[in-house]
Amino acid sequence: MKICIVGSSGHYVYALRGIKEDPDAKIVGISPGCEGENIEKLFSQVNEMGFAPEVYSNPIRMFEELKPDIAVINTFFYKNSELAIEAMKRGIHVYVEKPVALSIEELEELKSVWKQTKVKLSSMLGLRYTPHFWTAYKLIKENKIGEIRLLHAQKSYKLGNRPDFYKQRRTYGGTIPWVGIHAIDWIYWLSGKKFKLVFARHSRLYNNDHGELETTAFCNFLMEDEILATVNIDYLRPATAPTHDDDRVRIVGTKGILEVVNGKVYLLNYETKEMTEVLLDNPPLVFLDFINEIRGKDKCFVSAEDSFYTTYISLLARKSADENKLISL
Repeated sequence: MKICIVGSSGHYVYALRGIKEDPDAKIVGISPGCEGENIEKLFSQVNEMGFAPEVYSNPIRMFEELKPDIAVINTFFYKNSELAIEAMKRGIHVYVEKPVALSIEELEELKSVWKQTKVKLSSMLGLRYTPHFWTAYKLIKENKIGEIRLLHAQKSYKLGNRPDFYKQRRTYGGTIPWVGIHAIDWIYWLSGKKFKLVFARHSRLYNNDHGELETTAFCNFLMEDEILATVNIDYLRPATAPTHDDDRVRIVGTKGILEVVNGKVYLLNYETKEMTEVLLDNPPLVFLDFINEIRGKDKCFVSAEDSFYTTYISLLARKSADENKLISL
C-alpha cells in the first residue's frame, strides 16, 4: 500500500498513526501543497518511522511518477479539494482534511469527480475515533438514553499565532467550517438524524490581529424528528489552559442524559442514581480503518458521504452567519 502525503497544515498525524500499525503500508513520497508551505516537520516524522520518501515540490508530478494507492491531503485549506480532485482523476484514493471544500461549488465538483472515478474518500474527522466520543456513540446505540431530543456540542481552542492563510476567508474558509465542523459532525453522527434548519452567527472581535478569522460562533439547528441542537465555538481558550482544546457534548434523551467532558463520559439514566462515569471503550484506529476499506475488509467509519454532508452543513451554517438569516435545508 503506497502512500503519498501532500502538505503538513492539517491532521496528517492521523495517517501516521494508522501507517505505524500496518506493516504493508509505506510512505513513498511527500510534497508541499502550496508555495511556501514548510514540510520539514513532516519529513522528520516520516524519517523517524523508518521511511525514506521522495520529496517533491509539485504534488501532481508526485502523483504521476509514484502512482500511490492513497494520497493524504492536508495543505493550506483552500487547495485541499483541488488536489483531492487531481488525485481522484488519477485513480488514487483520498484521505483529505476537513472541510473537504470551502464552497458549495467546490463541494459539488468534488462529489461529481468522486462518483465518476469510484475511488475511496474519507476525511480527517478523527475525533470520532477518540475513546470518549466512541463510547458515547456506543451507549446511544445500546439505547442507554432512549430517543434523543436535545444535543449541545462545544469546540473551544487556543488561538496562539496562526499561519497567514488563516487570516483570509478565501484561504481559511471560516471558523465554523474549520473548527465547528467537528461539533456539527458529532451532532449528526450521534443522533443519526439530518439537519432541517440552521441559524448561526460569528464574530471576528478580539482575534489578536488575525485578519478575517472569527473568534466566536454559535449554530442553532432543527433536525429531523424535532430534535434541537446547538453548537458553540471559540478561539478564546486561555494560553495557560492544560490542553489545547475543550471538547464537550451533552445529549438528552427520553430515558437519560450523556455528557462528554475532559475526555470522560458520564451517564445518568434509569440504571444510575447520579451522573456516573463510564468505562471507555476502544475505538477503531484512525486511518487504518480507511486502509481496510480500500482492501475490501470493512466500511470506513467516516464515509465519503458523511464527509460531504458535514461539509455541506458547515458551509450553510457559515452562510447563515454571514447573512444573518435562517436557512432551510
